[in-house]
Amino acid sequence: MFELNDEQQQFRENVRRFVERDIRPVARDMEQAGSYPEKIVETMKDMGLFGMTVPTQFGGLGLDSVSLAVVFEEIARGWMGVAGILGSHSVGCRLVSMFGTDDQKHRYLPTLATGERRTGIGLTEPDAGSDLQGISTRARKDGDHYIVTGRKSWITNARHADPLPVLVKTDPEANPRHRGMSVLLIDRDTPGFAVVRDLGKLGYKGPETCELVLDEARVPADRLLGGTEGRGLQQVLSALEIGRINVAARSVGVAQAALDAARAYARQRHAFGKPIGAFQAIQLKLANLATDTQAARLLTWWAADRLDRGERADIETGMAKMFASEVALRSSLESMRIHGAYGYSTEYDVERLYRDAPLMAIGEGTNDILRMVIARGLESREQ
Repeated sequence: MFELNDEQQQFRENVRRFVERDIRPVARDMEQAGSYPEKIVETMKDMGLFGMTVPTQFGGLGLDSVSLAVVFEEIARGWMGVAGILGSHSVGCRLVSMFGTDDQKHRYLPTLATGERRTGIGLTEPDAGSDLQGISTRARKDGDHYIVTGRKSWITNARHADPLPVLVKTDPEANPRHRGMSVLLIDRDTPGFAVVRDLGKLGYKGPETCELVLDEARVPADRLLGGTEGRGLQQVLSALEIGRINVAARSVGVAQAALDAARAYARQRHAFGKPIGAFQAIQLKLANLATDTQAARLLTWWAADRLDRGERADIETGMAKMFASEVALRSSLESMRIHGAYGYSTEYDVERLYRDAPLMAIGEGTNDILRMVIARGLESREQ
């Protein structure tokens, strides 16, 4: 069985103390009000958490993927929305860290590591989500600039991202299509770049999720990630492996919070003269919740460890994200059932967990798409 080493365990305890002190006491009220967690973000800056995927040479923590998973699980256990702020930022930082030119790394990474700058990732469009090769955002070369036109949606950190890595088509006629795709690092003050609206959501409240427009935005050519056109899809898919670890870990955090709430309520609530946790029907539910949550956690750590060892991990990260998010969905619903009518009340955290869980089955690749990725990956590894 995979276990955390002493350093990872100590790190986990530090993050857990932060969550218990600064997130859990305010999460319900802030989530219901849709308030942006500014004070929590400032504390995360002080802790260096915005530099998790930034190498130490640029002032970041340079965390291993398992430690990254630990952070996202613990924060999501308190409030999944806060974990989302770090999630998109960490994927964007990893893109620049892995593929940026020396100038791009020195320009952006030091301030991204401190949280002075924040970032995200601009992939999804109103008519292109799972099929990234179907995006319509165009970037036309014009001297030493690109002229970018298009629209992106469901972008976390959109109002704070500076820069925002945006997937574009630099050669719409390329065949195969992925060879015409590139990533541009677009600064927030770029003329023609605008956030046009916030999207209403079932859950995942607090962090902004926006639609943005690029209207003839002039982006300097030296903001082309890596300096070479046609590598954008490959770059994005590589970075999304750590994105799937973060979503899997957030799912484990939601599942663990659902289990914790169910256990506490089963001890507290009495029926027919004894705690409902004494009834076999409730015990069976709790056993399933605990087993599924631990299985999801270990699968996530296993996939993260494979990434850390530099091995191919597209199947493993897909498995972790797909399985853990399904566990989060089941666990939040089962915990609500254990709570009965109170699980439907905004006075308890369970209804928030139930609203937050579906995002994990959709984000970073829908679970049906990931099942296809897993199946195709299995076939290719056998050849």
